[in-house]
Amino acid sequence: MEHELQKVSVSLAVNPKLSSWINFGPERKVIVSPGKVEIGQGIVTALAQIAADELDVDISRIEMVRAATPASPNEGVTSGSLSVQHSGRAIRFACAEIRQIFLNAAAERLGVAPDVLTITDGNIAGPGNVSTSYWELAGDISLDRDATAGAQPKSSAQRTLAGHSLQRLDIPDKVFGRPRFIQDSAPPGTLHGRVLRAELALARLIELNEERARKVEGLVAIVHDGNFAGVVCETEAAAEAAVTALRKGAKWSSSAALPDEDGLAEWLKQQPAVSTVIASKNATAPAAVARTIKRQYHRPYIAHGSIAPSCAMAQWDGDIVRVWTHSQGVYNLRSDLALVFKLPRENITVEHMEGAGCYGHNGADDVALDAALLAKATPGRTVRVQWSRADEMSHAPFGAAMAIEIEAGLDSDGEIASWRHTIWSNGHTARPGRAEQPTLLAASELAAPFPRAISLDPPPASGGGSDRNSVPLYDFPAWHIEAHRLTVMPVRTSALRTLGAQGNTFAIESLLDEIAVDRGEDPVAFRLRHLTDPRSRDVIQAAARRANWKPVKQDGVGYGIGFSRYKTTGAYCAAVAEVEVGEGIRVRKLTLAVDVGEAINPDGVINQIEGGAIQATSWVLQERVRFDRTRITSSSWTAYPILRFSEVPEVEVEVISRPEIDPVGAGEAAHGPVTAAIANAVFDALGVRLRSLPITRDRLIAAMELS
Repeated sequence: MEHELQKVSVSLAVNPKLSSWINFGPERKVIVSPGKVEIGQGIVTALAQIAADELDVDISRIEMVRAATPASPNEGVTSGSLSVQHSGRAIRFACAEIRQIFLNAAAERLGVAPDVLTITDGNIAGPGNVSTSYWELAGDISLDRDATAGAQPKSSAQRTLAGHSLQRLDIPDKVFGRPRFIQDSAPPGTLHGRVLRAELALARLIELNEERARKVEGLVAIVHDGNFAGVVCETEAAAEAAVTALRKGAKWSSSAALPDEDGLAEWLKQQPAVSTVIASKNATAPAAVARTIKRQYHRPYIAHGSIAPSCAMAQWDGDIVRVWTHSQGVYNLRSDLALVFKLPRENITVEHMEGAGCYGHNGADDVALDAALLAKATPGRTVRVQWSRADEMSHAPFGAAMAIEIEAGLDSDGEIASWRHTIWSNGHTARPGRAEQPTLLAASELAAPFPRAISLDPPPASGGGSDRNSVPLYDFPAWHIEAHRLTVMPVRTSALRTLGAQGNTFAIESLLDEIAVDRGEDPVAFRLRHLTDPRSRDVIQAAARRANWKPVKQDGVGYGIGFSRYKTTGAYCAAVAEVEVGEGIRVRKLTLAVDVGEAINPDGVINQIEGGAIQATSWVLQERVRFDRTRITSSSWTAYPILRFSEVPEVEVEVISRPEIDPVGAGEAAHGPVTAAIANAVFDALGVRLRSLPITRDRLIAAMELS
């Protein structure tokens, strides 16, 4: 049976108990409890649509429960655009089986055959006006049983909600300013904490004079354990004043040296690393290489830039601790907290609350440990810890910088005969719960510290990390892809949306564009000529058609295209960028086509692609973690600018509907194609090709002076 469950759903195989997913509550509600969490991607709505479809109930009856360790299915981390793919499939099969269980029970109670019964909004009816309902039967049916995968879900044609753009369930609270985010939550009696951290990189706290801080009115406790120090106060204002006073009494050691920011690409290539051959293919009939093109591409460290800095709450009762957090993996965080506090996991409850922004591993898990450490000094009281903007921009993990070299061998006709792709990068994940040692920031700051984690890359079978999207989707005759993951960590890195896919797609699609232009061949036609996969071809053709590729040339205006299939197993996406270059660089319009298989909520898919496209535009034009040799200097919005509303391009998205194909996620599909499309459009506008991100006015001027 476990093998059958694995075939239909990984999440259901790991969490087979039907009652862990679905229950029937009072007031004719259906309680749905996924292990994936809402981080702005609309997953709550999409999963509710799936459950309502399979159970034949109105979606207003669905009550979605936030993930929490005591009862929710353990679905690991909400990441990698896998929520609909994993959780949605589990809920679909669980609901299909529950529906059949209740039909069989209703048939027995009503004395009719199951196949003559119908279900309408949870009411089960048969011939002669006999009827019952899920809720009437629920007391006699235990769902504390393992799924069997024996019931077949409805076909796409039988579904009434999937494929339709229902209003998102989480949006009204956010629009009308009702407290939904953890940053807005402070239950009565809550204490407030702040943590003191060094501004210098990896500096040690060598002296702490607490005298000034102890004079702050409302101070409840000062916690000092090795390099970890913080305050607990009656009010948030007092906590801010106390930590400011504590900073004045702190002395730190000198910092560790950071790399030269302007020489980062070369620095990456010179560091110790673990090298892995990702893929290699030999040509069946190798063509002679007449000419070789070798190019280097680079992306900097990128901050998550969460709109609201990370926040968490914690409360101790003896050796039992309860934590509220916007972590994307409540079970994984619980595992690391158990390691830090040397407690059994069952002593720790971690509950998810929505946070105002983040795709990827920001400071949500780190601040949860901060809150738990401070709350231990005030047993029985809830302590809320809010990071500052500077904390968020300096101490949360960054997306890893990357240096990428691609060498293309061309035959005498200028066709691609060989392809070599080499990557240098820090690892792209150090999420909690995946190692024998905790990866949380404060764990490495304690007097008895845990080792500072070296970030790793997920295996290629899980989509990879620095190598993500490095294996070409195009029909090249030969290739060799190699990744060098650094074993030194000048700054913390972990999962940022797309991991290495943005950098690799930027590099691949930029070089393809360069080869096409060199051949005098249309970039769209060139790509199509190297693709046989029909879904790949369809998104490129759809984006090009919708963008009216390629309009009459205008001075200072350029058009570019980019394409990828996320993780080579996920959503297909193509993007066309229209860019105007004058006093600055302005992306006027982005036109995208996406294929996610079955689009459960088409408007939700469009939202995700639009959001990814706009975020990628910000990455391409502006975002770059700045630092000198001693500290992070981009600790504010002024020093780390992001795209402003006035700079947001027009975005059009076409969803290619394939209801007969299992759905995949859309959240990270747009970033790589949009990055490449903008870079290619800048070249089309000016004839200057930039291979380092971000593409800024100063870099363009410098490149034009050299050309």
